[in-house]
Amino acid sequence: MKTQKIDDLVLDKYDVAILNALQKDATSTHQQLGEAIHLSPSQVSRRVARLQTAGIIRCTVALLDAARIGLGVRAIIYVSLLRHGGDEGLAFEREMAVFPEVLACDAVAGEADYILHIVAASLSDLSDSVLRRLTRIEGVNSIRSNIVLQSIKSSTELPLTQLN
Repeated sequence: MKTQKIDDLVLDKYDVAILNALQKDATSTHQQLGEAIHLSPSQVSRRVARLQTAGIIRCTVALLDAARIGLGVRAIIYVSLLRHGGDEGLAFEREMAVFPEVLACDAVAGEADYILHIVAASLSDLSDSVLRRLTRIEGVNSIRSNIVLQSIKSSTELPLTQLN
């Protein structure tokens, strides 16, 4: 049986199968997982607990359909700061942590300093509340935005082929 060591944790084919299955449907019971991968529910339970303790499974969430709950506008925002030294970056990151419309904020190298993934109820909400608030954050130099017209692929499943 092929195994993969991550930090001090050894993952085997059963662990990888559990991770794959949970990424597809985290509501699967240990009984269902065990039947699918040929392990007892108690073995599945111990493995899931071990994967959670190790931090490989960070949390279990419900993925909502943003458009169906009234957040039909998505945008990708590129933010550049005035200076790269000092506290501007930390201040910006603190603001993003409590900005509910920001789904993801990544510090990047390249033309921008940060890339944001944002949702809003409408284009006017995006413009009025989101972009206007972003421009008022101290240290922000410029903002470029792209409105998502159509999502071709959107997934939360990580590829696990490197673990096989």
